[in-house]
Amino acid sequence: MPVAEASARLRSTRRLLQDHELDCLLVSDAHNRRYLSGFTGSSGYLFVTAAEAVLATDFRYVEQAESQAPDFAIHRIGGRFDWLAGLLKDLGAKRVGFESDDLSVATLEAIKGALRGGEGHSPTPELLATSDLVLGLRQYKEPEELQLLEQASHIADRSFEAVASSVEPGMTEAMVAWELERTMREMGAESVSFDIIVGAGENGALPHHRAGERPIRRGDPVVIDMGCVYKGYCSDLSRTIFIGEPDDRFRRVYNTVLRAQLRAERDIRADMTGEEADELARAVIREAGHGEHFGHSLGHGVGLQVHEQPWVSPRSPNVLRNGMVFTVEPGIYLSGWGGVRIEDMVVMEDGRARVLSKAAKLEF
Repeated sequence: MPVAEASARLRSTRRLLQDHELDCLLVSDAHNRRYLSGFTGSSGYLFVTAAEAVLATDFRYVEQAESQAPDFAIHRIGGRFDWLAGLLKDLGAKRVGFESDDLSVATLEAIKGALRGGEGHSPTPELLATSDLVLGLRQYKEPEELQLLEQASHIADRSFEAVASSVEPGMTEAMVAWELERTMREMGAESVSFDIIVGAGENGALPHHRAGERPIRRGDPVVIDMGCVYKGYCSDLSRTIFIGEPDDRFRRVYNTVLRAQLRAERDIRADMTGEEADELARAVIREAGHGEHFGHSLGHGVGLQVHEQPWVSPRSPNVLRNGMVFTVEPGIYLSGWGGVRIEDMVVMEDGRARVLSKAAKLEF
């Protein structure tokens, strides 16, 4: 991570400390740790105060941490928390915020026990639960982050188009999923961003169906949901194809979903809530008589995680603002028949949604 980015993110975090009257923020979430410091190791904690930034990690990662997190002092630790009281004393931290969405009850109790038994800290530091502080910062993508998200999206687009054209009867869902993963990796992805979904025929009615040994047959609609990770950033793409000549039912359902998606992508504006954006697409599906067949949210944020803020759902108070990247993915799911989902990633720019996903959609 460029030093300028890390410094700007630390400044934003320190403003949050002031807003929440905290002396220190203890960051345990791995993605938040990477976002603030650049450190990609699997173990460690960040401590951010008004004046200092410390990355505590074990001997396996000290050298890596020194290289990846130049804005942070590196503090070598062991497996227990016997070091914590001394570190917080050195930092002058009396009110310490922890990430309640990430820290397990067992780990929190271990921290409390270590602080009660720690030396030289009287009174014991106060531990205060926080939620979504760094996640809130991560909603707004910097130009460098957007470039990585666009490349991850580009890899998914190209891989879908390379594989979808070769899907034929007799292939299993799992075979298609593997071809998609292999192709994305060959195009530069470091991993998939989630288990690839390939739902053939009736399995397409299950929004999170896992690709299995069900053979694809002529006359099947096939829902494909896929994505990759590129330099830490994720993509998420859904397309629905049809094996053979589409029948009238598929055309009607598909066109309803597509109209819902295009309306949302056209009419979403900055300062809308996630609930208002969701309703743009949901109204189209409801008016077509399929309201009960669209049971999930319209979308979610995408970044270092494939599902993160902002949430675009019927009950989401998140406000959509410039710099946010999220999905627009309406669907219709009919038990015993199958489903249709069409998903793009978009970025809010100049008050409107710019579509990042370029993979072809069906036209009737």
